[in-house]
Amino acid sequence: MPVAKSQSPSRSRSQSQSRRPLGKKTSRTKTSRTTRTTLLSLFILTLAILTALLGTTTPRLRLRQLLNHLTFTTPFTTTHTQTALTTPPTAKMTTIYARELEIALLAVQRAALLTKRVFTDSAKGTVSKDDASPVTVGDFGAQALIIAALRANFPHDAVVAEEEAAALRGDRALRERIWGLVRETRLADVGAEGLLGGRLEGEEEMLEVLDLGRAEGGRRGRVWTLDPIDGTKGFLRGGQYAIALALLVDGDVKVGVLGCPNLPVDDAAPLAADVGEGEEGRGVIFSAVVGEGATSRPLGSGALAEGKKIAMREVGELAGASFCESVEAGHSNQSESAQIAQKLGITKPSVRMDSQAKYGSIARGAGDIYLRLPTSKTYQEKIWDHAAGDLIVREAGGQVTDTKGNRLDFGVGRTLATNSGVVAAPAGIHAQVLEVVQEVLKLK
Repeated sequence: MPVAKSQSPSRSRSQSQSRRPLGKKTSRTKTSRTTRTTLLSLFILTLAILTALLGTTTPRLRLRQLLNHLTFTTPFTTTHTQTALTTPPTAKMTTIYARELEIALLAVQRAALLTKRVFTDSAKGTVSKDDASPVTVGDFGAQALIIAALRANFPHDAVVAEEEAAALRGDRALRERIWGLVRETRLADVGAEGLLGGRLEGEEEMLEVLDLGRAEGGRRGRVWTLDPIDGTKGFLRGGQYAIALALLVDGDVKVGVLGCPNLPVDDAAPLAADVGEGEEGRGVIFSAVVGEGATSRPLGSGALAEGKKIAMREVGELAGASFCESVEAGHSNQSESAQIAQKLGITKPSVRMDSQAKYGSIARGAGDIYLRLPTSKTYQEKIWDHAAGDLIVREAGGQVTDTKGNRLDFGVGRTLATNSGVVAAPAGIHAQVLEVVQEVLKLK
């Protein structure tokens, strides 16, 4: 018996539709497309309204923040409590470099979470920097986080940083350890974290980001300088260290940020070698923008805290001044510093402190003079060791030069090749201090 050639209604419709020209759509298809278009338009309109309501940073950044907030489907892995995005995530910025300052502050603040975790977990009792030491882990991790944020926000800027990824490529255990920290470190505020550009995808991307710090610097274009842990020995001791980030434009410092996790928040705290160590509520972040003054604020774990202006202390009598220098004798000639203090009539003993925390301390009036005297005729200071601190002190009312009276030149390359030593002091007494420095060093 012949097989019937009839077809079910559903199959017939399907074949009929498949034979229609692509340009002809059914009314149902048109309705579906119209519905989707309407919903998408409403979604975009809603985002635009929320963007306008959310504050002062550029709409593009706020839009990115909202998209990150909407697409994060799992909580961040962090030791801090995640907060809802109910207020603008950062303090208001009005400077010409508002976006650069905001991103730099948040990037340094996030990196500080990682370095503090590294110290708490494993640094206590460590006294050396070898390939697998806690300070090495902190250096790489902090650098990866900061450069990732810079790349996301300023993809055409160059970066001059201390570390590069070569050592990690051949050490799987160390690489995995650092990647675990980078992957898990997040700001507690969703909006603030969103501004930094989202997560790195994996170990290989982390290595690529680390190697972005190999730029040579120079006098042209925008260049960020980064020292992820300035003050190795201070970090290992639980003393002072800094996360230092600065923006150079055509060789001049325009933005400077110093995160100092172990300095006291109180700007009036007296300068001492053990200041801040073991105290609760410590951690301060200094910042400056050229022509805008200098600021300090508590170093937090989420959105930025409100900042307040800082200024160097006016020194009436040099006998009452205080000065600070490096802990390590190899970094500064301490015997010559003592001679300079004696000639200036300073009776207080010098305060020896690691890192650019010294710049921040004198900028807020906790100390007065910072001397870094040459220990070698051939040694060249690295630009990442001074760029942020230099601007912060100058914007706080100070003056910073080398021992010959020249401004620090950050446009030569990766080092301060044309400078020798550092003399930082309030503008009113800098010339007097410099004169004695040159007398002791026999430069006159």
